[in-house]
Amino acid sequence: MALSDLFQRRRKDDPEAGAGAAKAPAHPTKGLKKFLSTLGSHPQPTLLDIGPVVGQNVTFFGERLGCKFQVEELSKDIDRYVREDKLPVLPEFLSRRFPQADETFDGILCWDLFDYLDKPSAQALAKQLVRVLRPGGMLFALFNATEAVSPAKMYTRFVVVDEETIQHRPYAAARGKQKPLPNRDILRMFEPLRVTDQFLLKTNTREMLFRK
Repeated sequence: MALSDLFQRRRKDDPEAGAGAAKAPAHPTKGLKKFLSTLGSHPQPTLLDIGPVVGQNVTFFGERLGCKFQVEELSKDIDRYVREDKLPVLPEFLSRRFPQADETFDGILCWDLFDYLDKPSAQALAKQLVRVLRPGGMLFALFNATEAVSPAKMYTRFVVVDEETIQHRPYAAARGKQKPLPNRDILRMFEPLRVTDQFLLKTNTREMLFRK
């Protein structure tokens, strides 16, 4: 999706106005500042976001980095496969989900989408993200660090307030978070990317930064 299309969809797909959005909790982030610093070293970086369209984020990254911003809203794909009872073939779909050429993006925002995938689907998605990331590029992802599977069927819309703060706005999902992936499995599925930083936050979330 082109940057101009994102701005056109801002009001329709990103309900930022209203009391609910204003009262959503904001949490500190340690990884975002490092992610921004790395992308800032690239002239006009290309950025892929696999979360929902968030107008405030489009503005933030556009003004901060002057980047080319593209969104592939994978939560809608997950919901469709859940409702159609086709989760066993989700890994196959994800393995061909991205039409972009190899080494297209300087940065990738995953947010916590991997928390909603089983291991085969997570592996298929990670392989594609590694493929489209350029050498020297960085991937930023959040992973649930608790053991319990969440009964709540909710996604989180992560809205960047500034480089050290992200607001969490829940919205409906077709499935809840799955069993957390062990750290060793995460490292393996993102090979040959290397972890440059990881942080365990008070929200029981691990922020991880991978570099190619």
